[in-house]
Amino acid sequence: MSRQPLQVVWFKRDLRIHDHRPLVEAAKRGPVLPLYIVEPDLWSQDDASARQWAFVTESLVELQQALANLGQALCVMVGDAVTILDRIHHEHGIAHLWSHLETGNGWTFARDRSVADWARKMAVRWSEPRQFGVIRRLKSRDGWAQAWDRDMAEAVCAPPRALQPLGGHWPSSIPSAPDLGLAADPCPFRQAGGRAAALSMLKSFLYVRGRDYRFQMSSPVTAFDACSRLSPHLAWGTISMREVAQDTWKRINALKDRDDAISKKWRASLISFMGRQHWHCHFMQKLEDEPRLEFENLHPLYDGLRPDNAEPEKLQAWLDGKTGYPFADACMRALNQHGWINFRMRAMLMSFASYHLWLPWRATGLHLARQFVDYEPGIHWSQVQMQSGTTGINTIRVYNPIKQGIDHDPSGAFIRAYVPELQDVPDAFIHEPWTWMGGSTLSYPRPIVDQALAAKAAKEAIYALRKKAGHSEGARGIAAKHGSRRAGIPMTGRKPQAQSKAARSAQLLLDL
Repeated sequence: MSRQPLQVVWFKRDLRIHDHRPLVEAAKRGPVLPLYIVEPDLWSQDDASARQWAFVTESLVELQQALANLGQALCVMVGDAVTILDRIHHEHGIAHLWSHLETGNGWTFARDRSVADWARKMAVRWSEPRQFGVIRRLKSRDGWAQAWDRDMAEAVCAPPRALQPLGGHWPSSIPSAPDLGLAADPCPFRQAGGRAAALSMLKSFLYVRGRDYRFQMSSPVTAFDACSRLSPHLAWGTISMREVAQDTWKRINALKDRDDAISKKWRASLISFMGRQHWHCHFMQKLEDEPRLEFENLHPLYDGLRPDNAEPEKLQAWLDGKTGYPFADACMRALNQHGWINFRMRAMLMSFASYHLWLPWRATGLHLARQFVDYEPGIHWSQVQMQSGTTGINTIRVYNPIKQGIDHDPSGAFIRAYVPELQDVPDAFIHEPWTWMGGSTLSYPRPIVDQALAAKAAKEAIYALRKKAGHSEGARGIAAKHGSRRAGIPMTGRKPQAQSKAARSAQLLLDL
């Protein structure tokens, strides 16, 4: 047991020792207790899943070893954060509580307020350095992009050389998914957690896989290899955004004086990748500034637009990948097996659910949140609303699932890989199997809705609402608070062809 009060470093979604400012600052001030709190109430929330916990578990195992190598292993405690911190304080004394600033879901927001109240009552200082470009209590978006550049250019923190061993017994057992009451969640092709996997992904993207990223990120046929696949590592913090940004800058600079065609492709793709790192934090900032958007329409005039309760048959068909639209169903099934899919397809799945099936975004957004190993609440809920048309400021994008399939999977190879019921359907009919002569013998369902009629009805409902009194005034206020000052998210119904390329890219979740 240490004689001095402890510097408690509370690991949350920052499961690494590199570029970890709370750990570095704590180590300068006294004996450090590295602490991870497994919160059963957090993992019982509707946006949590066993596939996410499996990734976290692998990352915790690596983190335990990394901290043990420094001299003090990770302490893992299970329970309520305030109760655990209070116990540590009474038994050992907490001189200072450290953690990264977290922009999480509504549950973590409420928990952090409780921890802040406890810290004030106990006169324990709680420091929360930023790990992303998200700024708490931001007064204006003016200058935000420049602040992001400055943050990401700061020196990457090396880990402390050593941590003072605390002695005594500190629990280290990591509970299993069943221990937390998480339902069985087979995800056979899930990405592995841990920092080693993150570094391997970053290196292979910057030097091997990323050359054609700019052109291949939109199609699920190519995106599984062409995208960086860093999103789960950024979401759970096995690597920092600053590390990714600086390694990307270095690679771009190394290519800048090369004139050959391959180097130009690399440079263009990595510049595009760099832009999406900005967008990553841009969307997180929205939730930080307005936590209610996880639960409520950003523009209140959209309240009541869709029924509060999802139609069970349509919702279940969408969840199971059995809507009768092969490309959309293949994307949903691929997501189920991988825990990841490229972000254009995420946008299509959300758009299809919101417009064609007219399902409320909260129900469908929760399912996708559970499916995504890389679930990042700030990005997720901002994008869910964006793709559902309830922000009031973004161009309505209704993805035609047939056209998307023809554009991104013309031969149907991706469809056949994930919808085996369609193996025998000829290429000419793969995107509309109900038009094939043998279609009546297929075990695959017919379309659950007429996509053209459903899209038309959805657009009419949305555009009628946008003409109502008060819509424009509300949209202007939302744009002033949340709109990008760099490239500009398309505002209030501007036509897609009038947007800049950067603005169009904002329609996608981030292909990281």
